[in-house]
Amino acid sequence: MKHPIQLIILSFLVFAQLACQSNSGQEVSATQETYWQSSTPEAEGIDPLVIDSIHREISNGTYGLVDRFLLIRNDKIVADYTYEQNYDSVMVQYDTTNFQYNYDHTAWHPYYQGTDLHTMQSVTKSVTSVLFGIAVDEGLIPGVDVLAMPYFADYNVNEYDELRRSMTLEDLLTMRSGIEWDEENYDEAHNSCILMELSDDWIQFVLSQPSDTIPGEQFEYNSGASVLLGKIVREATGKRIDKWAEEKLFGPLGIDYYWKITPKGEVDTEGGLYLTTYGLAKIGQLMMNEGQWEGQQIVSKEWVAQSLKPSVRFNEVRGYGYQWWVPQYENGEMKIFAGNGYGGQFLFGVPEEDLIVVFNGWHHHGRPAKSTYRALQDRILPGLN
Repeated sequence: MKHPIQLIILSFLVFAQLACQSNSGQEVSATQETYWQSSTPEAEGIDPLVIDSIHREISNGTYGLVDRFLLIRNDKIVADYTYEQNYDSVMVQYDTTNFQYNYDHTAWHPYYQGTDLHTMQSVTKSVTSVLFGIAVDEGLIPGVDVLAMPYFADYNVNEYDELRRSMTLEDLLTMRSGIEWDEENYDEAHNSCILMELSDDWIQFVLSQPSDTIPGEQFEYNSGASVLLGKIVREATGKRIDKWAEEKLFGPLGIDYYWKITPKGEVDTEGGLYLTTYGLAKIGQLMMNEGQWEGQQIVSKEWVAQSLKPSVRFNEVRGYGYQWWVPQYENGEMKIFAGNGYGGQFLFGVPEEDLIVVFNGWHHHGRPAKSTYRALQDRILPGLN
């Protein structure tokens, strides 16, 4: 629970930001986010030397700029480390013209305005999927097989683009939209995501891109597809997705957040969410519990199962579901699920081991000697008893 003075300061910062910027985000009032009791690695069947070695290597910079390392097993916190980083000394000189979407602006990255709300980047997509699923559960979205374009009747689209007309909601959820998109390197000026974030109307920008493949046939990572999903939730529920989240997800789970808003007043559902590390872990716990939270079914078991199913299979072990990565599957069934975000945001869940691992960092210049993405499979899982 935040101290009253911290709440006053945080409230002032949020008020000042809202007063000065028309495209600011929204934040719920602070709530108690701690949920799990503490334990030791030994008590929960984890080799303590493995945890200690990861901690030491994070501390000495082997894993780059990491802010938090949290490990939960058997509903117990067995590792929870915070690391102080001097980001002012490593950020590239930044231009404040579009400061919300400049990755080197220390007022936004990695923490929002000095709070403990950490950038989630593309883990935002995974949370958006949960909120989309709740709308499906409530019948406000009739299903994932329906066509997507009727939700965008008010936008200018190429009426001759026959491929686009066949795009379904599931095509957007699984990154098989058929929309031409280049998001390989975020340091390149022609990156489609960067160009979208610099545009005034994100949704129109995405819809204006041509189709290059038949929807549903080919995976192409596309942050614009996630922006369209957020707009669909708004059209279906009559509520902006951050407000929908407050009512249906963040409120019931007791999660603090900040969510960026685009210049046109839409929620940045591709990368603009800020959560605490505990808040992110709660999302992982919800998915581990098949959508249930303290006896309440937040999102249906069926949606969770479908979201974490490898609908897209890159090879025999790795795939992609509904805005969730599947780092490992076996016989078509998920073994590990993950939310991945630019700069080192990772949420991992291993249901069979009752294990949740979260890494938050902000290493977006260069490549560290080791990646926290590999720490789970290469080091933590082999260290389980």
